[in-house]
Amino acid sequence: MPLLMVTGGAMACSFGAAPSTFSATGAAATQGDGPAAGTIMDNAPMANIPPFGMCSSLGNPTVAAATAAALGALTPQPCIPATAAPWTPGSATITIGGVPALHDGCTLTCSYGGVITVSFAGQPTVSIS
Repeated sequence: MPLLMVTGGAMACSFGAAPSTFSATGAAATQGDGPAAGTIMDNAPMANIPPFGMCSSLGNPTVAAATAAALGALTPQPCIPATAAPWTPGSATITIGGVPALHDGCTLTCSYGGVITVSFAGQPTVSIS
């Protein structure tokens, strides 16, 4: 049974060196008690998706340039998420402001090739069926 992702939940990126903390900013951010629940549209870099420490994806232009300058030795650079599309798949049964809710089974693709996953939904007592 998936768990809803709320502000304070933890995320990981397949090319990031550190976890990051989710922040909901959509319609749910002003409703209800407790932390705000996220939607699939809470995908904005920096606002919803903070950096993941250092990035090791050669799809990231700064990593590619630093690696080239180091004669091919992978040289991670600070992560600046580049997320352009919504989270997928989103809840099929719960919507927030008409938008599918975000849950711990959703993923988000970074334009630099990384896949962002939910490592802790942040609300272990709220589930969706």
